[in-house]
Amino acid sequence: MKTLISFVTLHGILATALAQTPTIPAPDAQIKLAVLAAPADKRDGATVYGYSPKNEFVVLRKGTNELVCLTDDPAQKGLSVSCYHRDLDPFMERGRILKKEGKKPAEILAMREQEVKDKKLLMPTHPSTLFSYTAKDGEFDAATGEVKDGYLRYVVYIPYATAESTGLPLKPEAPGMPWIMDPGTHRAHIMINPPVSTTAHH
Repeated sequence: MKTLISFVTLHGILATALAQTPTIPAPDAQIKLAVLAAPADKRDGATVYGYSPKNEFVVLRKGTNELVCLTDDPAQKGLSVSCYHRDLDPFMERGRILKKEGKKPAEILAMREQEVKDKKLLMPTHPSTLFSYTAKDGEFDAATGEVKDGYLRYVVYIPYATAESTGLPLKPEAPGMPWIMDPGTHRAHIMINPPVSTTAHH
């Protein structure tokens, strides 16, 4: 009886572990999804980060242009991919490292800010763009890299920029209107959220 109970318990543990282990799409499918965030003329030359069969975060493809793209995290619901200028990579990578260490979002913001002030972490001195592309569950196929309906938005990082230095408002006053977020900080950036109907991007 004890043996049967042990077997059932072990089977349940294994089933739970398997259910929690995400299915990792093939590298080609991951790359296809990742570069959907990039402008069409930048996709073929972008560096792409994704996941190995062991669920390790790795470089799937080394690029030849200035864009770095991150594929979708298979452990998270929905689709979320992004591409950004390579000069933002140290800032983004530091965030990924701190997150992996278990730091909370507020801690990550504070630690990176201090590291920028201490010149241990360098931010670009020029405007640098990030593109974010998202879709809901059921609107994309991770195995094939196909997306039915996605949303593309844009961010332009300008460290320490303000509403006064850019002439931008602190919130959008019309659909798609650019505005500045986190003004006066190392992560100051222009937000551009186009109307949903205009952002289909395949």
